[in-house]
Amino acid sequence: MGFEFSDDNKRYHTLYYHNRHTYGKRVVKAVIDAGFTCPNIDGSKGTGGCFFCDGGSGYFTADSCLSVTEQLKREKERIYRKYPGAMINGYFQAHTNTYAKPDILEKKYREAISAGADTISIATRADCIDREKAELIASLGVPVTIELGLQTIHDETAARLNRCHSFKDFMSAYGLLHSYGIRVCVHIIDGLPGETAEMMTETAVQLGKLRPDAVKIHLLHVIKGTVMHGMYERGEYAPMSKEAYISEVIEQLRYLPPETVIERITGDGDRRTLIAPLWSRDKISVLGGIDKRMAELGIYQGDRFS
Repeated sequence: MGFEFSDDNKRYHTLYYHNRHTYGKRVVKAVIDAGFTCPNIDGSKGTGGCFFCDGGSGYFTADSCLSVTEQLKREKERIYRKYPGAMINGYFQAHTNTYAKPDILEKKYREAISAGADTISIATRADCIDREKAELIASLGVPVTIELGLQTIHDETAARLNRCHSFKDFMSAYGLLHSYGIRVCVHIIDGLPGETAEMMTETAVQLGKLRPDAVKIHLLHVIKGTVMHGMYERGEYAPMSKEAYISEVIEQLRYLPPETVIERITGDGDRRTLIAPLWSRDKISVLGGIDKRMAELGIYQGDRFS
């Protein structure tokens, strides 16, 4: 018996499957840097950012000196060369993309829609969501996903990483967004300093109980110039091994509802600045390892969810 939300050998609910069955075609991310900052950088909540943060630019993020329209124009040209006819997902990725006054946010979001974004994704922190912003997002008139950074349910880990917000903050924002019918993709990170396998699994268990629309599972990358880089060089942090990561991701998938879309189970770190773990560069090997292990064990996403 195959997995309910799969047309191939996958035993978890992929984004490819979701897009094909929702829109009938490929949806490709067009990254946007709208020039926002973060409350954990500008001093309103903290300074220096989260210890793993490389400044918020992201590997694929566009040039913030350009307008949203110009960024999308360039991204669409790039995408259509490879995927003619694809739908465009305008992804506000850099920093905290709800960290501004609602009128400024609305201008940026609607500019992306006018420039050809068929759907919108907005990366943000839980402490930068309020009712007025939720109302705005719900009114945009295109499919919107809020990319909500949880990372871990464990506040002691969050404090250790200078996250400057709590699981309670996340729960408040998550509930508010869902009350407006806004799709939420929750981000978690495996391999955070001080976390055991049991703690990582517990994050997935508690997240599963919320029945999230989507989840992205990331591996903690040590990126050049970050606080984590210094910790790694001083021997204060050891990254996860490939085998440990594969095992943990599979365990987490088992506690997430089958209908939850797994939008990512590996990260796309910048090869130019990635310090460790170097095995994470081989994304195909990681994905293949997860597929192989799940098949060998005869398990599926959600088979421990209740």
